[in-house]
Amino acid sequence: MPFEDRLGEAMRHTGGSFELGDRRDLVESSLIRGRRRLARRRTAAVTGSVLALATVGLGGAYAAGLVGGEGGGSSVAATPTRQADGALSGEQMVSLFKSLLPPGGAVTKEQGSGPGDPGASGKPSASFAASVSGVFDDGNGPGLVALGVSRVDPAPDAGGQQVTCPAKALVDYDSCQTEQRPDGSRYMLFQGYENPNRSDLTKAWRAVLLTPKGTLIDASEWNAPTEKGSRVSRETPPLTAGQLKALVISPKWLSVADTLRAPEKADRPVGGGSSAEAVQKQLIALLPAGKGLKVGEKGGQDGYAFVVVDDGKGKSLVQINVQSGMTDVSPEGTVSTLADGTVLGLAKKPGEKGGAGVVSWIADTVRPDGFRVVVSAVNSENQHKAATRAEPALTLDELRAIALDQRWLTLK
Repeated sequence: MPFEDRLGEAMRHTGGSFELGDRRDLVESSLIRGRRRLARRRTAAVTGSVLALATVGLGGAYAAGLVGGEGGGSSVAATPTRQADGALSGEQMVSLFKSLLPPGGAVTKEQGSGPGDPGASGKPSASFAASVSGVFDDGNGPGLVALGVSRVDPAPDAGGQQVTCPAKALVDYDSCQTEQRPDGSRYMLFQGYENPNRSDLTKAWRAVLLTPKGTLIDASEWNAPTEKGSRVSRETPPLTAGQLKALVISPKWLSVADTLRAPEKADRPVGGGSSAEAVQKQLIALLPAGKGLKVGEKGGQDGYAFVVVDDGKGKSLVQINVQSGMTDVSPEGTVSTLADGTVLGLAKKPGEKGGAGVVSWIADTVRPDGFRVVVSAVNSENQHKAATRAEPALTLDELRAIALDQRWLTLK
């Protein structure tokens, strides 16, 4: 698979890590089978549906799997001559990367790919992205550090979620901070875990810079020599928050971005679509009355919304997807066909994100024209955390009523 394709896929997984553009890990797997028609390329091909509001590890999957994995990368032995068009090779990416790391540390297992690397024709070809990684040891233990540079659609609704902290209801983390820089760039620092359920001690920190022109610089680091599969080697990742920021905001990466292929424009929602605001508003309006439900955290993206509700007995996460073109999807659980041809699936199943004692109740409906509404509730405010109550705040019958409500048809 070409480098930029592998990076794009990896960043979709990561980059899976925050944004709602790809909701693969935001809802139970049964809720999102067949959701491919919903995918919108929120950024250019390189980031795809990026930051999928990761409830799976967070960023940098592109580093360990792409740069540190099979093929596509170059180990640096010497600094070759820069290409005539200014495009850096993978070796030059490594040299630049090492020059921007804190002095005094050792870098091993460095790998890089850049727009100056020869393509299939044997000549440099325009790439969508460049990346680099290495294991950095400041004397306190080795930790993987990885960085990617890409160009994305600068439209606010296309790349903005790259630098927006994820909802606590969907991702468990220690800290997330954002800032608007004097030049208009937006910066985010996320400090969390490779496994959000904290099943191991691997910490994953991520820093992202998005410029007004659409340059995206995305770095991640771990307190272990690999993203997964290694024992932690230190208490925290090797770069401090300040050092990670300095690496990301270096203006030297901007010249790398200038040699990358221009991004495609992100698809824009067409009028009449299921906007996040419309789905969220409808979901809240359909919550059962008389139960004293109080809505806390809430959020969503086109075709998807979530709310955290509390009836005084503990918090409960409720999520919904509203999708068109799903005629080939079969709901799971106990399935029946209603008089109007709607296929209904009802299921009670264990949570899938590692939270102790978490259960998920699901009502999944697919109408004859393929219009799908699937809603779930869990007995926790975050599926990575332990259950906060014995059962979800909404019963299976209440979820069924929400999913079948005719008012969803206005969102087709």
